[in-house]
Amino acid sequence: MTLPRIVVVGGGAGGLELVTRLGRKLGKRKHAEVVLVDRNPTHIWKPLLHEVATGALDSSLDEVSYQGHSKTHGYRFQRGTLDGIDREARRLTLAPIVDDDDSVVLPSRHLDYDYLVLALGSVSNDFGTPGVAEHCHFLDSPAQAEAFRRDMLNTFLRYSDPKRRLHVKLAVGIVGAGATGVELAAELYDASKMLHSYGFTSLDSGQLKVHLIEAAPSILPALPERITTAVHRELEKLGVELHVDTRVTRVDETSFTTADGTRIETDLSVWAAGIKAPPFLSELGLSTERNHQVKVHPTLQSLDDDRIFALGDCASCLQANGKPVPPRAQAAHQQATLLYHNLRATLDGKPLRTFIFRDRGSLISLAHFEAIGSLMRGASARSLFIEGRLAKFFYASLYRMHQFAIHGAIKTTMTVVVDGLNRYLRPRMKLH
Repeated sequence: MTLPRIVVVGGGAGGLELVTRLGRKLGKRKHAEVVLVDRNPTHIWKPLLHEVATGALDSSLDEVSYQGHSKTHGYRFQRGTLDGIDREARRLTLAPIVDDDDSVVLPSRHLDYDYLVLALGSVSNDFGTPGVAEHCHFLDSPAQAEAFRRDMLNTFLRYSDPKRRLHVKLAVGIVGAGATGVELAAELYDASKMLHSYGFTSLDSGQLKVHLIEAAPSILPALPERITTAVHRELEKLGVELHVDTRVTRVDETSFTTADGTRIETDLSVWAAGIKAPPFLSELGLSTERNHQVKVHPTLQSLDDDRIFALGDCASCLQANGKPVPPRAQAAHQQATLLYHNLRATLDGKPLRTFIFRDRGSLISLAHFEAIGSLMRGASARSLFIEGRLAKFFYASLYRMHQFAIHGAIKTTMTVVVDGLNRYLRPRMKLH
């Protein structure tokens, strides 16, 4: 008897949590074949990429090998990039895998499915702004975060030689004051202190200038005013120069140009403004939004095909109030849980559940300086504003919850112990 095959494309937070649960309950018991497809060989939790970018987190220690993880948890991993879908034949086409020299490692392949889940996440949206693609760093993947970290270290080294400095202070420009931009700004000040303490550079945090640029009237525009006000205050204490209600119209090698003609000079430039789903999703014959998100029913099934599901940042799912589900990690986690139940219900011929987003709150980490946020937001409960050590504890617990979902209690507990030991055994940041 041929087992039904469930293929999940994308091993981000939602995708990996989903295949882990499906593999444990269906794959290991031979009730279904579960396959994960991802272009990368390893996973790292995307909300941590700003820490990878500054060296606060060593990705080699925290990344998860899909191949090793799949063997333990009952699913199969195939490395590849989705290139097309034949919905009639229920078949995926995966693009060839090439090495750094453009030599083909694996040719184009086909992969049949009975049920398909698209969990491809999102990428930064440059809105067609001239010069962004050529001159800005993005933080959409571990590779991009590592590229920024290398450039950051080289820039700090270059500024140790006064003859090679471009400006009085090392200037970093970040466009987009959402969670990624805000947390990266704080991490940069922490990184500068660490680099100075280790003797890596003669610069200290007083010789760093971070420009945080946001087109909306305030930073963190999607969050409650009490949080944005508190974070605004803390960033100013660190020395971040905030440019709100400021739209960038052009980027060149050494500056941003704003709508009013102002030039903001930079040595490093980062674009973290807005997101969109991978553009090729609009080429698959499925109904999508302008930002390429796949339109789905409340059951997370595509509007065009009941056998295709989508979750996370690449899915456009409307709430009961008509607003789209926000592109946040907690939404992807909740959707992965719902899809696990819906896929099992589909195999058993039972009715599917509809997705209801429950906002558990928002937390922002400002490196080791501060953490601010709210908990228990929702229609039935007032939000609880928290900051300081309590907020830091809850912020750290978000990652532990993700680890618990993909590793289980025993391995997550052991990881916490190892992480504690590494704080004493290893430098506080990656210096190479």
